[in-house]
Amino acid sequence: MADHITIRKATGKWVVRAGGAIIGESSDALELVEGSAPPVIYFPREDIGMAFLEKTDSSTRCPHKGTATYYSVSTAAGDISDAAWSYEDPKEDAAQIKDHLAFYGEKVTVEQL
Repeated sequence: MADHITIRKATGKWVVRAGGAIIGESSDALELVEGSAPPVIYFPREDIGMAFLEKTDSSTRCPHKGTATYYSVSTAAGDISDAAWSYEDPKEDAAQIKDHLAFYGEKVTVEQL
């Protein structure tokens, strides 16, 4: 794994809410810490209501994790553009986050219960 990335099982149960609705809840989330950045919680895809998400055309590339694809989250109040991302085919050093989604905390609520 890249020296500045740490991935471990997140302690406790985590929830993601958007527009007042719970769109995911997991006791199997992962916590990724990259350098001095705040930790990011990655939810297993099977613990997310994928019916709320729609893949967008956006993507970014990380030299350590690979190419991220983005998802908008649909709520009763409207869509939240590029609120979630996933590494569909992560680099070997970040293989643990395959089939997981992370969410921007400034766009939706991610919290530990």
